[in-house]
Amino acid sequence: MDRDNQTTVTEFLLLGLSGQSKQEEILFGLFLWMYLVTIIANILIILAISCDSHLHTPMYFFLANLSCIDICFSSVTTPKMLLNHILGSKSISYVECMTQIYFFITFINMDGFLLSVMAYDRYVAICCPLHYSMIMKPKLCILLVVVSWVITNLHALLHTLLMVRLTFCFNNTVHHFFCDPYEVLKLSCSDTFINELMVFTVGGLIFLTPFTCIIISYVYILSNVLKLPSAHGIRKSLSTCGSHLTVVSLFYGATLGVYMRPSSSYSVQDMVATVIFTVVTPLVNPFIYSLRNHDMKGALRKLISNSRKF
Repeated sequence: MDRDNQTTVTEFLLLGLSGQSKQEEILFGLFLWMYLVTIIANILIILAISCDSHLHTPMYFFLANLSCIDICFSSVTTPKMLLNHILGSKSISYVECMTQIYFFITFINMDGFLLSVMAYDRYVAICCPLHYSMIMKPKLCILLVVVSWVITNLHALLHTLLMVRLTFCFNNTVHHFFCDPYEVLKLSCSDTFINELMVFTVGGLIFLTPFTCIIISYVYILSNVLKLPSAHGIRKSLSTCGSHLTVVSLFYGATLGVYMRPSSSYSVQDMVATVIFTVVTPLVNPFIYSLRNHDMKGALRKLISNSRKF
């Protein structure tokens, strides 16, 4: 490309989910409602777990961390879209875009790592119940979360630095409501081979390793549960895994189809799937874990009743 056609991009334009004003108004109201419910619901989960000593166990420790990640994950993309709609703008600065990419990659991978840690917790609880308290010590739980944070932040830093080195020319239009890494990558007028290579090697490893751990954990859980003599024992063991499996299916079902293929094949269906795991999943996670959990229901009722006294 000629140098005359190359310019230094200082901002990107986010086209959003729809180009029609009436649809944009409806989507604004919908996304605003979903974001507020996401924040409130996940904060309630964190407060309920923190205030109830009966829930100070590894499973609920990881659940509180997952709620924290869901708040952060939804806050990476949705507020900017809502603000742009209020201001009547579609722009996002280059620095903001790169920052959004960094935190997007961090939190999407943290979701996967936490889900795999929660699967391991269920494996130990069901397959090694007598040794559960010895294995899942507080130090190990904290270590698992800290290691997950370190890995995901280093991974996000790698991809963000590789993105920053690229040259962006006159085309700065992102066909999305946030700076999706794949969409931004398509705008570069320089060679993106290294970026693509890192996505399918390091990115694939970081993303699929937790998924593989989840599969292995549930294979062992299922083989152990099927050995139980009574149907009641089987139902009781699997009931503790139902909520987790639902969240795993929703999260990985959407993400695997979007990010495990070349960026050139990105489509409208992928955009819908992206909305599912960036907006819908953080919204429904608190309800999935609380509606099917008697302990969580009790803790939430206790929290709400105590708040009314003040």
